[in-house]
Amino acid sequence: MMAEGVRKIATVALVVADYDEAIAWYTQKLGFHLVQDVDLGGGKRWVTVGPAEGGAGAHLLLARADGDKQRSHVGDQTGGRVFLFLETDNFFRDYKAMLARGVEFREESRREAYGTVAVFADLYGNLWDLIEPSS
Repeated sequence: MMAEGVRKIATVALVVADYDEAIAWYTQKLGFHLVQDVDLGGGKRWVTVGPAEGGAGAHLLLARADGDKQRSHVGDQTGGRVFLFLETDNFFRDYKAMLARGVEFREESRREAYGTVAVFADLYGNLWDLIEPSS
């Protein structure tokens, strides 16, 4: 049995084709903040972004694909299934702002028992839900 303590999912790796284009898309289109950009040598970097500056929640590790196998999965890490969920306290505020910045929504917004939601694609085609949970 594990010792009790605080645990959380802090970082999720997202395979990207290029560090700088991914940083630009996540910061400019989604309004994320660049949390870390550390040179690891040999062309590798530790790049993390997050939706809220200093805020709670997981960060994305933008991991540049290394090799043909990883490159073949850029934009399709989950076989076309929604992969990440961006939670908001005001769906329509963020939906309209994202549309204005050129984010591609794959469907109209809809109301579900769990909240207001719409699927969008990132720069590589990974699918996300923008969601305002029901209270």
